[in-house]
Formats: sequence, C-alpha cells, structure tokens
Amino acid sequence: MNDGVNGVALAVFIFFFVLVTAMGFLAARWRKAENEHSLDEWGLGGRSFGTWVTWFLLGGDLYTAYTFVAVPAAIYAAGAAGFFAVPYTILVYPLIFTFLPRLWSVSHKHGYVTTSDFVRGRFGSKGLSLAVAVTGILATMPYIALQLVGIQAVLDVMGVGGGKDTNWFIKDLPLLIAFGVLAAYTYSSGLRAPALIAFVKDTLIYIVIAVAIIYIPIKLGGFDDIFASANDKFTETGKGGLIPDHGGQWTYATLAVGSALALFMYPHSITATLSSRSREVIRRNTTILPLYSLMLGLLALLGFMAIAAGVTVENGQLAIPQLFENMFPDWFAGVAFAAIGIGALVPAAIMSIAAANLFTRNIYKDFIKPDATPAQETKVSKLTSLLVKVGALVFVLGMDKTVAINFQLLGGIWILQTFPALVGGLFTRWFHRWALLGGWAVGMVYGTVAAYGVASPTQKHFGGSSDEIPGIGEIGYIGLTAFVLNVLVTVVLTFVLRAVKAPDGVDETKPSDYTADAGDPGVQVELPPATAGSSH
Repeated sequence: MNDGVNGVALAVFIFFFVLVTAMGFLAARWRKAENEHSLDEWGLGGRSFGTWVTWFLLGGDLYTAYTFVAVPAAIYAAGAAGFFAVPYTILVYPLIFTFLPRLWSVSHKHGYVTTSDFVRGRFGSKGLSLAVAVTGILATMPYIALQLVGIQAVLDVMGVGGGKDTNWFIKDLPLLIAFGVLAAYTYSSGLRAPALIAFVKDTLIYIVIAVAIIYIPIKLGGFDDIFASANDKFTETGKGGLIPDHGGQWTYATLAVGSALALFMYPHSITATLSSRSREVIRRNTTILPLYSLMLGLLALLGFMAIAAGVTVENGQLAIPQLFENMFPDWFAGVAFAAIGIGALVPAAIMSIAAANLFTRNIYKDFIKPDATPAQETKVSKLTSLLVKVGALVFVLGMDKTVAINFQLLGGIWILQTFPALVGGLFTRWFHRWALLGGWAVGMVYGTVAAYGVASPTQKHFGGSSDEIPGIGEIGYIGLTAFVLNVLVTVVLTFVLRAVKAPDGVDETKPSDYTADAGDPGVQVELPPATAGSSH
C-alpha cells in the first residue's frame, strides 16, 4: 500500500465527489413538486420515475460499494464460492416479476409508502406491521455501515487519513466529511438526490469494469495465468483449488437461494420500486436489470486478478482498491476509486430514507402520534434519516472493519423472515396474522442464535452466516433454514388459529387493487387512515 497520498488519484476522486455533491443538492429542484412536505415527495420522489430513471436508481441501490469491494474480496479470500452473488441476482428477477407489480399496484392505490404499510392494511395488524418495520430498520443499519466501509477502504488505499499512529479524528476526518455531505443532501433533496447521482455512479462503474476486464488481464499475461495463479494459491492453502468441495456446494446453493429471496425484502429495494410512476415500469425493469448481473460476473473476476497481481492485504476488503492502485495509471485509479465512493453514497442515501420512512409511518405515526400531518411525517423522516446514518457511522468508527460484512449477512438472515408476510400477503389472505407473527419470531430467534454460535478467525460470535442444517447434516445458509422454520410454524399455526376461529384482522384491500395501474379509471392514491388495522 502507498506510504503517502496518491495526489493524482485523490484529485480525480475529489472532482467526482464534488460533482455528485452539487448534483445531490440540485436534485431538490429536479421535478420539483408543488407540495414538498409529504413522504410521497421526499421519500418516494413523487412516485414519478420512468423506466430509465428507475433502472439507474435500482441499479445504484442494489449494486453498491458492497458489490465493488466485498464480492471480489470474498473471491480473493475463498475462491469460486464467492460467486454466489452472481446466481442469486439471476434467480431474483423472475421471482420479483411475479410480485413487485402487485405490490406497486396496491401501494399506489392505497398510498402505502413502506412494506409495513401494506402488511398493516392487508392483515389489519399493527403488531405484525411493527415486526416488519423493526426488522427492516435492523437489517438496513449494517448495510449502510458497509457502504461507509467501502468509502473508507478507498481513502485508506489513497493514503488519506494518515498512518496507524495518527490522531483518530484526523484519520477519520475524510470519512466524517463524506458522511456530512451525504447527510446534508439526503436531508435536502430526499430520494431525488440518489436518483440523479445514480446516473454518474453507474456510468463510472461500467467504464471501470470494461477497462479492468481488458486492461488488467493484458498486464497479467491473460486469463489462463490469472486462473492458474488463483488455483495454485487455494491449493497451497488447503482450500482444494478454485471449486468448492461437496460441503461447500451446499453452502453456495443455499446462500444463493436465500439471498435471492431476501434481496427485495430490504426496505431500500422497495423504496426504489415504489418511486416508479407505473406498474409497467416495474415489469420492464425486471427484464432489463439482469444487465447488472453480467457486470457483477465480470466484477467478481477482479478477486482472482488481485491474487495473480500479488496483492497482499490484512483486510480483504482492501484487495480491490489496492489492485486498482497497483495496476492502473494514477488518474484512472482515481476514476475507479470515485466509482466505489459514489457507489457507496447512492445506496447509503436510499437506505437511510427507507429506514426513516419505516420509523415514521409504522412506529411514529402508528404508536406515537396517530394524527401526524404529512408535513410532520416528512420532518420526522428527515431527522430519522440523519440518526440512521449517525448510527452506521458509529458502527464503522467503533468496530473492526472486517466484521461489517458479517453483520450485513446477519441482516440478510433477519430480513428474509419478512417474506411470508409480504409476498404471501400479496397473493393470499389465508395466513393468519398471529401465525405470521409467530413464524417471524421463530425465524428471527433461530437465525440470530445460530449466527451467534458461528466463529471465525477474527470473531468469536457472528463470524459467518452458515451452519449445519438440522436433519440434513450439511452446512448451509442459516437464513434459509430459519425461513423454512418460519414457514412451517406459520402454516401450522394458521391451521390451529383457523380451527379455533381466532379473530382475523380487517383487510382494507380488494382483488382489483393488485392489478391497478396509474392510468386506470378511478385509480387514485388513498392515504390510509391513522386507525387502519388497529387491532393486534
């Protein structure tokens, strides 16, 4: 790593950072609404985005600094097992094609801003809605922290912040500045800021990947030499080469399937989806978003390139930034670092907005101030988005950076447990609200306890997301095992509760709501009443 500051790369990085900062603040004037004091405007961009804006926004939302840093880092450390992210992003798009348009339609019809709004309206249960909201906030916090870790990795490689003996404030000052800018333009412009910046972010990423996949292999002697070097490393370290053994294949498959089920349960994914102006925009996006999966496959190969280039780092999350530093001219390394940095700012903004919307709609309004006005909701959501980012910053500054990815994986285990209530509710009212709550509780407890018992070389607890699958004996993704238990408990309890005629909640939706579009006659946003679904 550099002993000093890479001035050229830093200058290029600062140029792009200043550019997107200006765009973030100017976004408040982009498609400016007559009434800015509502969550529809601040938190969902006025539900006005078309196909391409939504595509860039979802791409910027889903393919983050985690993608750029952690996926190749996993391959750098573990070999082909790290490619699980590629098949799961292939599996996810046919899956969301079946339910996202239905969620958009019913949310548009009733003015739902969050998944918890829908769950409360569908099942008439504030308790179940609260469980989904709290899970979403908890799962999002480490995800935001991971974006800040991505920025910090880039700053470290560029030599910004001083050495190990530097005062903590000076060392972390660049990250604090980046955090402050992110917080300011998110507060000012809401979802419009990341939507506008996503154009720059995705363009830079495609340019960097296109150059890296051609330029770096040429310098390293071609892909034959790259794969041979990687295979030699994993053979020497006792990992059996590039391909996972039989046990590793179970982990790979279950992690891919579980991650595919979980991806669009995250609040930020739904926030970007509900910002679209029509049902057809969602359908089109599920068919063109797989272009990002192609990029992800190429990006993952950077992990093998880092091995072949002789990159040696104590923290695997620095491997790809260090590869760029070593292989690219300084000016283009700055472009690559800017792509990672902006790739962190866009999703961090969306995630903080999504978490804030959940708190405002499903905790503050449902339990603290039921008569909150739209202006009060917007103010609370803005303030909450700041607090969420502060929490993520404290996590990053106060904990070992290598644990960020493991806590994000724990968040994935948690968020998967909301799948039965959300996706199940979009297709059937058969599940009983208390059964869904019971299944959620079992999945959350099992997943958390199992993850707590997983150790790693750097952590005694929460050291990974895979453990032995009960009854099978293979090592698999904890989140998927917890999800199966969740579904089993939900089904059994539903039979029991239906048999004893336990009171059901009021469903405020009707079948036609799930296929309604913006242009349909008589379709208009209906804000849900503060007392909707008040029974628990």
